[in-house]
Amino acid sequence: LMIKMKINLNKGQKLWFTSDTHYAHANICSATTKWTDPVTCREFASLEQMNSHLIANTNAVVEQDDILFHLGDWSFGGFEKVQEFRDSIFCRNIHIITGNHDHHIENNRDNCQELFSSVSKYVELTVKWNIGTPLMEEQNFVLMHFPIASWNNLARNSIHLHGHVHLPKSKRIGSGKMMDVGIDGNDYKPIEMREVLRLMHIQPVKSMLKFDHHEKVENYKK
Repeated sequence: LMIKMKINLNKGQKLWFTSDTHYAHANICSATTKWTDPVTCREFASLEQMNSHLIANTNAVVEQDDILFHLGDWSFGGFEKVQEFRDSIFCRNIHIITGNHDHHIENNRDNCQELFSSVSKYVELTVKWNIGTPLMEEQNFVLMHFPIASWNNLARNSIHLHGHVHLPKSKRIGSGKMMDVGIDGNDYKPIEMREVLRLMHIQPVKSMLKFDHHEKVENYKK
């Protein structure tokens, strides 16, 4: 399901992005993993410690009336963990863009989609906020769990945010205005929109392809 969404941020309201929390995922936790390569695991003394850390880090920064976009791979460990994790987060406004491990949410088991403000696979998001009455700022985002090589309105400074690849902080930013917002590269917590804009401001308009005419705004159909 593809959604086009517009959000006007109220005064004091913040917009956050995150992905790949993998709540209750035993194999991603170093203390409980059965994976043969522990380098890919998170260093926690127990699965409970990892879960508590994810919850505390989210609630420490995201207020109840803020907006949080979660870009997929919400939870593991069975269907019950979907609601357990959702009930632990204070934020009232959570939009989820499902990843490859979110089959319970995609299938809407026991109407669990009602736990979220929206459920989709892809979102083109326009955000507006006041920078001083009556002046407004506007930014377009393309949100998907998987990284996209070229995205809509790339040449018009649209920012592509994704998850899935669990990149470390040193590699979370792509060659153009794209970024992995997964928790593994963002100190195990959501990242706020203004920080995303600060990081993307210096990034060039560039796709992941060697040649892409969409990098030039004059090539868009008028």
